[in-house]
Amino acid sequence: MSQEPHSCMDLQQIRLRIREKQRSYASYNLSPAQNDLLRAFFDLAQEFDSNEDFYRVCVAALSEFLGLHSRLYFFDKNLEKLVLVCETRKGLLAKPVAAPDHVRLTFKSYESEHSLLVPIHCKPSPDTQEDEKRPLNVQVMGVFEVYPLEKISQADRFFLRKYTNRIGYNLHNRLISHENIRHLRFINNLVMDIEHNVITPNMYFKHLFNQLKARIGDIEELGKLISGLKAAQGTPSAGCELVISKVSTLHRNLLENHRELLEHHANYSLFLESLFRRDHFAQGRFVLRPRKCSIDREIVSPQLDHYLSRFGARGIVVEKPQDMQEEELFLRVDVGLLSQVYANLFSNAVKYTGEITNRNGKARKAVAYGRELLADYFGPGKGAVKFNVFTTGEHLSEVEAKTVFADGVRGERSQSVPGTGHGLAFIKQVVEIHGGVAGYEATEEGNNFYFILPLPEPDSIPVEQD
Repeated sequence: MSQEPHSCMDLQQIRLRIREKQRSYASYNLSPAQNDLLRAFFDLAQEFDSNEDFYRVCVAALSEFLGLHSRLYFFDKNLEKLVLVCETRKGLLAKPVAAPDHVRLTFKSYESEHSLLVPIHCKPSPDTQEDEKRPLNVQVMGVFEVYPLEKISQADRFFLRKYTNRIGYNLHNRLISHENIRHLRFINNLVMDIEHNVITPNMYFKHLFNQLKARIGDIEELGKLISGLKAAQGTPSAGCELVISKVSTLHRNLLENHRELLEHHANYSLFLESLFRRDHFAQGRFVLRPRKCSIDREIVSPQLDHYLSRFGARGIVVEKPQDMQEEELFLRVDVGLLSQVYANLFSNAVKYTGEITNRNGKARKAVAYGRELLADYFGPGKGAVKFNVFTTGEHLSEVEAKTVFADGVRGERSQSVPGTGHGLAFIKQVVEIHGGVAGYEATEEGNNFYFILPLPEPDSIPVEQD
């Protein structure tokens, strides 16, 4: 693997660093118990993968080898304060708690009434001058508190500083490693999103271009016919008028094809923009660009228009809700990503809608969409709106219903239908980063896939009348 030029060292430089370490270790004069503690710490740090187990090792090793108790505090960037995550007596805390007043973030060790507090430093960068410019909470990630103070000798103080440094360096590398793994998983899923939501649907362009080419060929043939009639008759005839009418009709058809192409291009340009943002790759996750929009007019209707011809070709009736036509619902969402949620739901509806016989004995093959308000769904005074896409057909099995949103999972009836099993997993991910939930429910005549988003204000919906 390549490294930055300033971090590269040749073999001779490495040998020099090793000799420096040899001299340092000789001067440490560690006790047998301290040496054993370090060896156990390094072995166990490699054995346990999770950070939670690593935290337990940090406090348990000190207690087992030296008989000292400890508490592990880290700086929580979201809360902007130190929190206790693990301690000798209680182990790992189910929920981090705020550090007491005597625990504070510093560069150097200090004493409290009953304990020694040692800063947990991040692994220093090769550029020490750059390190000095960074804020304290970036250079120091937490505090290791050791007690009782009366049992800590001067030799122990030196050892505890070294031990805490190793906690910091090890954790720093772990955090980077976990972040890289998460980043790679995100990129891998993003590639699947691009294939599923952009590349495969773009094949529809081929169909549109073929239609356009065929009609242009018809115009060419009619042009030849007009030329022949004109040469033979000299003056316009009924035949010429017929030809002119056909040319006019074809012209209108070509304009319609052109409109379809523009809409298709605009739709997938929106998808490309929302998937290929630099922020996604830089942060290793979807980064929202929310704005206030009309859910029906700017998201649902354009996606439905895109699929109407496909529904019609399969004999599927589209049932539009009256409430979404009478008033507009405005929410702050990422238009590009939420549009792809509906695109996936409508795409699945095209593939999986089945014909059923309703309670009146009539055949029904339909897709319906709508929304409903849910009071206090996310807690007292925290309303939500549920968006539904219903299709007629057989219910999913109990097992399928529980796993349908898992990545790569496809139902028993979908094996003969092209697909990756990634669409619903994508929906779940996008909805959850909007602060919502996605789900499935069996209904009397079919299947309802839904997602629920929080309303911007408690018990209210900002609306605009048409």
